[in-house]
Amino acid sequence: MKVLDLQCQHGHVFEGWFGSEDDFQSQKQRGLVQCPLCADIHIDKRLSAPRLNLGAREPAAAPVASSVSHAASDTPVEASTLPPALQAAWLQLARKVVANTEDVGPRFADEARRMHHGEIQERAIRGQATAQEALQLLDEGIAVMPLPLPAAAKETLQ
Repeated sequence: MKVLDLQCQHGHVFEGWFGSEDDFQSQKQRGLVQCPLCADIHIDKRLSAPRLNLGAREPAAAPVASSVSHAASDTPVEASTLPPALQAAWLQLARKVVANTEDVGPRFADEARRMHHGEIQERAIRGQATAQEALQLLDEGIAVMPLPLPAAAKETLQ
């Protein structure tokens, strides 16, 4: 089994497991290798070194990243600058949202209105709405929140 460090064109870093280099190249050519955060198929291998167990030495302490200071600034944090642990946490959260909501697709605005007016039973929904529809819902007092969900959150990873 080959474990490869991969990166999409948006800078998201992730790991892929393949039977061989040929297996990786074949899957990449067929568009089967996708970023789990943004579904980008433009994937590159990153340089990686195999872990060699050369003795029973204590592992060196990893330097502590100061990623919190980025979040505290006025500049928005790009997903590609987030540490892999935060990217993984975001993907886990997105999967929970998908697992606990019903996808109503483009009917989102209509379903939200019907629930708000008591025409149908309230339930957790997600779907697509235009920016104009979202603003109209907010003007009507219906709470909505844009939440871009990566394609990988909607399916089981193999």
